[in-house]
Amino acid sequence: MKKTSVIILNWNGRKLLEKFLPSVVSHSLDAETEVIVADNASTDDSIAFVENNYPDVGLIIFDKNYGFAEGYNRAIQQVDSEYVVLLNSDIETSENWLSSMIYFFEKNPEVCAIQPKILSQKQKTHFEYAGAAGGFIDKFGYPFCRGRILNHVEEDIGQYNNPINVFWASGACLCIRRQKYIDIGGLDNRFFAHMEEIDLCWRLNARGENIICLPDSIVYHVGGASLDKENPLKTYLNFRNNLLMLYKNSKKITYLLIMRTFTDALAMLNFMFNNKFASAKAVIVAYRDFYRMKAEFKADRKENLAKTTKERLTGKYRGSILWNYYFRNRKKYNLLPDIEK
Repeated sequence: MKKTSVIILNWNGRKLLEKFLPSVVSHSLDAETEVIVADNASTDDSIAFVENNYPDVGLIIFDKNYGFAEGYNRAIQQVDSEYVVLLNSDIETSENWLSSMIYFFEKNPEVCAIQPKILSQKQKTHFEYAGAAGGFIDKFGYPFCRGRILNHVEEDIGQYNNPINVFWASGACLCIRRQKYIDIGGLDNRFFAHMEEIDLCWRLNARGENIICLPDSIVYHVGGASLDKENPLKTYLNFRNNLLMLYKNSKKITYLLIMRTFTDALAMLNFMFNNKFASAKAVIVAYRDFYRMKAEFKADRKENLAKTTKERLTGKYRGSILWNYYFRNRKKYNLLPDIEK
């Protein structure tokens, strides 16, 4: 039995594997760690590439594309390690990226999950959009990061080098105790992709688990390798899944839905003003499908609220990032009032 399984979910990502798998193998594979590619029924030569070039890398081959959430759920069920890492195929790792996190786990048994500092692979002096130096959420349910608020990404000058408890850890690189992952039910496969790691962390957080960003560990993320941020499908999934996540987990759902309908309508109008009509339509369809799907999450909501053990969740910001960003010009995490530094 290995102590850690690093699992890379792949779908037609042969070029990404060719570029980034070498760093993962070089910095991770050892007597206590296995590297596994879980393939979501790729139609390119991803599997042959791994078999021919990386015989020490394990392969899990699925019969169809199960998406991000269910793909990882199925892969994690097939390993028996103490720790698992959900690692995007467009991640370049650095030396000691993994050993730093495992050492922190060993010294801090109360910690359930860890995210490293995530920098941009294209501009390594800056944080990367999806995770940066740890994830938070504001009072209206909008996620943001230490190092990235909305579309403003900060340069990394060491301002967020302290380990910190966070609300959510990025699914781009998430290290978690395997049994905790299984006990909480894993990622919600109904989300298919986007926001599912925040939903997972919300459930963990609400049950008293500790999630940490550990900047001693550093990885570099390309981002947008599967779906560009301008893609209307990504817009649709982000808006729909954010609403589903709020319905599943938030106590103040009626108030939130009223506020979100207003603010998301403004976002839709902004898309239209900028001639992004497909993205504007995606917001409308996201709301339609949220209300169609809401009933199937009713039991989840009841269970999650019943199992919540904390009145105030770690990393939940009491203010509004929209208000601070657009009206107070506070576009950096450390400029937000009443935020944990």
